[in-house]
Parts: sequence; structure tokens; C-alpha cells
Amino acid sequence: MSEFTQRGLVVMKFGGTSMGSADRIQVAAELSAKEQKSRPVLAVVSAMSKVTDLLLDTLRHAEGGDREGMESNIAALAERHYETCDQLLPAASREEVRTGIDELVTEFKRIASGVLMLGERPARSVDEAVATGERLSALLMSSYLQSQNVPSVAVNAREVIITDAVFGNATPLMRPTREKATAVLLPLLAKGTLPVVTGFNGATADGRATTLGRGGSDFSASILAASLDAAELWIWSDVDGILSADPRLVDSARVLEEVTYAEAAELAYNGAKVLHPRTLAPLVSLKIPVWSKNSFAPQKPGTKIVPTIANPTGPRAVTSMGNVALVSLEPSSPELTGTKLMGRAFEALAASGAEVLALSSSSYRQSFCFLIRKDELGAALQALESALSLELAHGYVKPIEVDTEVGLLAIVGEGMRGVTGMAGRIFTAVSREGVNVIAIAQGSSELTIAIVVRREGLEKAVRAVHEECGMGD
Repeated sequence: MSEFTQRGLVVMKFGGTSMGSADRIQVAAELSAKEQKSRPVLAVVSAMSKVTDLLLDTLRHAEGGDREGMESNIAALAERHYETCDQLLPAASREEVRTGIDELVTEFKRIASGVLMLGERPARSVDEAVATGERLSALLMSSYLQSQNVPSVAVNAREVIITDAVFGNATPLMRPTREKATAVLLPLLAKGTLPVVTGFNGATADGRATTLGRGGSDFSASILAASLDAAELWIWSDVDGILSADPRLVDSARVLEEVTYAEAAELAYNGAKVLHPRTLAPLVSLKIPVWSKNSFAPQKPGTKIVPTIANPTGPRAVTSMGNVALVSLEPSSPELTGTKLMGRAFEALAASGAEVLALSSSSYRQSFCFLIRKDELGAALQALESALSLELAHGYVKPIEVDTEVGLLAIVGEGMRGVTGMAGRIFTAVSREGVNVIAIAQGSSELTIAIVVRREGLEKAVRAVHEECGMGD
């Protein structure tokens, strides 16, 4: 592996929009091939844009017994990839690739037909089925590279990334993954082949298909970069890099030249769309730098994500999430302290798979509230009500309160540590817009200040904070 490290192996990940058409796949392939002229390259690809949604919708039709809807979607899946194949490849290459498309679509249809017969979608079957989009993308891009005389092969990450058995949101097992990556990918790289690996998927040690969660192709790329001791990871999307705010909300949002691992992770966790929240975890100890770049404007420098930045100053970026819910719990009897209630509640949340985005508590009333994503609310409430059923029935805990008309605003920056008056300035800027702050959370690192506000005031609050903190151009 050392010679590849010295020569600067780069892992390039291409997202759904960067793989969204024949033209975009061609650009992705050319970016990879150009870089390969000077050093080894491994590409990781997402499904074409909207394909994963189509696959999931097909499985929903199958679960509901709608054969016609299922078959119509499968036909659309095949047709989109046939059309892309014909636009992308010279005539001499098309028949073989069309056969490969047929095989993958037939495999997906087999799983969907099984769901139709069962009337339910087993999580394991869903994981196997939804990786079809990435497998089709990898087939198309590797075939195009071959047609341009660039040695390439499509690799199913199921043969490389080993995970636990949490279907739908698996976690990689890094030691066996490193062994697999060394055995499968290094020989290809050593002979000058450009592997095109599927993002988003893996398998348990005994070979059962898993996925890493929606948007997990970023995570796949970082897992492989860490496993192969890559020199760099480049993540190609349709934005110029990591911005100081969502440009759809803030006209003056600017691209940040550099951010730290911690800043990028906080931004991703709190709603920024540039990275999957778990992307950076495998890279931190190895200090592998990451570039966030725009495949639609590859001449732009993008944002570099690094371990540390010298002399960080103040807040760097503000991000927001609107699709969230605030859940409040309060003991109503001394029989149950707030600490015990909090412990029980978070144990239940962990079992439900819900992720806590922000937490705020009251010392006197022993009440607390936490923010979770709306799509996790149902499972979270069910778990809480089950875990606290006796306490709720006997009045030891007040009825659980839920507010879905809220939004999360997060201000992130290494330079906020110890800056006097920063929180006051932020709250003043928000209040000037007539937006009420419902809850506040700040971790011990002082890296992020998280504020829960009314949903209708969220966008105004983002603009106000961005301007107050001078984050713009």
C-alpha cells in the first residue's frame, strides 16, 4: 500500500446529480481519468438522481399489492438506463452493457416480486434492492471509461465494505473492511485499473446485503479512503463547496476556503447538504484531507476540510433544519427525578434509532426538551410511551408534549470559543426579526450554538444571524 500512498491515491465520490445523465457521467469519468494520469484514482458513485426514490417507490407498490405500479416503475428504471447507455457509449459497446442492465433490473424485479407475494418489505430485502441504482451507475461509468481506453471495472461495495447487521443504517467494521479493500481493490490499482465502486452499500461478514443510510455514498467513499490510506478524498456534487449559509436563503452566502473536520461534521449534522453526517469519522485519526467540489464547475477550487485551522475567528457558517419536532418531558412527582426520567427517555430513543439534534433542560422543574427529525418522531414516541407507560399511567410523568411547528438554527465556528458576547449578539439579531427563541443548546466544545425557533421565523433568523456575524461576501 505504501507506493500508492506515496503516489497520492485519491478517492473521488460522485453524487446523484453528478451521475444524473449521460453527459454528467461522461464528465465524472473524464475528471477521474484526467487525475489518473498522474496518480491512482478510485471512484465511488451514487445512483443517478431520483433513481433511489424510484426503487423505494417500486417496493412500496409491491408491498401494497399494486403489481401494475410495480411493473411500470421497473420498466421506467430500465428505460432510463437504456437511454443513458445509448447516449453515453459507442454502438459497439452498447449490447454488452444493455445485457448488464437487464441482469441488474431482473435481479431487482425478483426482489420486488418477493415483496409483492409477502405483502411486506423485509429490511434485508430492501437493502439488497435499493443498491441497484448504484450498481447501474457503476456499470455505466466503468463501461464508458473502457470505451475511452481507460482500464476500469465496476465493483460492488458489497464485496468490499463489511458492516454490522443494522439493515437500513449499517455501521462499517473497519478492520475487516481494510482487509477486504486490500485484497479486492489494491490489485486493481496496482495494475493501473480505475475501479468504480458502488456507494451506499455493503454487507455483513456472512454476506447479507446492507446499506449505510440515505446519502451514504459519501460515507462509503470515506470508509474506502481510510481503508486504503488515501492521500485525499474529493467529494463532487452540484455546489461550489461548503458555504456560510444556504444560498437559497442568503444571497450573500460565500464559499469557505477551509473548514475543520469538526466544523464540517457539525454543519452536516445540523442540516447542511454538502456531506453525509458520518462522512468524516473514518478520516479524522488518519488526517486525510477532504475536498468538496462542484462537478458542474470543476475549475472552481471548492472547500478543503482539514484537521485544524490556524487562528480561527468567530462563527464560520449558519445552517438550519425545518423538518424537525420538539419533544418535551417533565416529571410530576418526586418519585421520579429528572435525571432518572432523562436516562429512561434516552435509552428508549436509542432503541428507536432516533437521533437527538439538540437538548435543553431546566434545573428547577427537572423538565427537558429535545429535538429530533420528524421522520423519526413516530418511532420515538412509540418507544417513549412504551418505556414510560407505568409512569404516564400513574401520573408520575406529565403527558408528552410535541411541537412540530419549529425549526433548528445552528451557528458553527471553531473561533467562537471564549468570544465574549457572541451569544448575546446572535439572540439580539434573532429578536430584531421578531422571532422567538424556544430552546437553546450549546455543547461543551463551544463549537456550535443551536437555537430552536418557530418554523415560520426560521429563514428570517438565518439571514439575521448571517448578517450580524459578518459571514457573507
